[in-house]
Amino acid sequence: MAASVQPACLDLRFAGKHPPLLKHNAIFVRCVSSPNFPEPDSLTDPPDINISKDQRKVVRIAWEKLVRWSRSWRAKAKTDVLERTRKVVVLGGGSFGTAMAAHVASRKEGLEVNMLVRDSFVCQSINENHHNCKYFPEHKLPENVIATTDAKAALLDADYCLHAVPVQFSSSFLEGISGYVDPGLPFISLSKGLELNTLRMMSQIIPTALKNPRQPFVALSGPSFALELMNNLPTAMVVASKDKKLANSVQQLLASSYLRINTSSDVTGVEIAGALKNVLAIAAGIVDGMKLGNNSMAALVSQGCSEIRWLATKMGAKPTTITGLSGTGDIMLTCFVNLSRNRTVGVRLGSGETLDDILSSMNQVAEGVATAGAVIALAQKYNVKLPVLTAVAKIIDNELTPTKAVLELMNLPQVEEV
Repeated sequence: MAASVQPACLDLRFAGKHPPLLKHNAIFVRCVSSPNFPEPDSLTDPPDINISKDQRKVVRIAWEKLVRWSRSWRAKAKTDVLERTRKVVVLGGGSFGTAMAAHVASRKEGLEVNMLVRDSFVCQSINENHHNCKYFPEHKLPENVIATTDAKAALLDADYCLHAVPVQFSSSFLEGISGYVDPGLPFISLSKGLELNTLRMMSQIIPTALKNPRQPFVALSGPSFALELMNNLPTAMVVASKDKKLANSVQQLLASSYLRINTSSDVTGVEIAGALKNVLAIAAGIVDGMKLGNNSMAALVSQGCSEIRWLATKMGAKPTTITGLSGTGDIMLTCFVNLSRNRTVGVRLGSGETLDDILSSMNQVAEGVATAGAVIALAQKYNVKLPVLTAVAKIIDNELTPTKAVLELMNLPQVEEV
């Protein structure tokens, strides 16, 4: 004979004046649990969500308005810049220079895209096999991408120049080819960082090295990995120039169905954000390498964003730039994604490897390593305290261990958030 199961009953009685927060003198609560009366599981049962017809209509109308506005804008968009452009030169044969060369070449059939490279083997690989054997051996480049080691031939009759040489080598490189550069040739800088000895950004390096203070200049920045550009994945970037007409022209040249290009006049903000985010990415990598957890990662990156904003605004940047694509957008990508070279340096430092071993094993430049020291010099110049970025510079200089840096940062005075 099966045993019967009796419901469990719990009585709770409050009498008199207890508890003091209850208004009535006595409260009786009965909780009953019965095997024959299963209770709903509020954690697993889906909430009852009923979207009314009116709500659906509001959403539909909002989306239709957005689509109509977009179509109207595209109908008015000019395409004359791309139509007029016959030749684009890319200085540098690295991963990002290659990705941008492939992108521009795909914009128009017959557009000549010349890549000026220093490695004759890479040059041969691009011209004969349409692959950059060093960086993208699996990706075929458009046939209108041509590589050369001859600066004069590459720059001859070019309409635009994309500069993709690492910052620390840019000055000497540009001085060497300055005799072949047309004084009216627009330079679109893809390089992010600060020159270590002079603290200059690319907007200062390029005209100085070319001995032409009026050399047209545009900074291109934003969250963009070269590999994803090569795979035609949706990407958004920003071009910044003091010349609004030039910025709009470069926007026309580069924008496509998978690459959005915003424009900005804040050259300083776009450049300094692009430089400082590399140093912050090293810090984020260190936290990951030390396995300090998600809380510390969020706290560190938030603090780093504030430090970048403090310094950038002191240098004349707009706060809105720092919260845009070239600031927050690029910071998120570089700090949290494993494809980031600077983050990788940080992860390995946090795991206990030496900087010399890390750099000797890499075939690409991590700009944040060189930029860290320059950032601290800038902070002193503008009288700004940058605890996280300073700690990174000290770690890179081997004057502070990651463990000690974390301890010191956690013991900083408790202050009001600014």
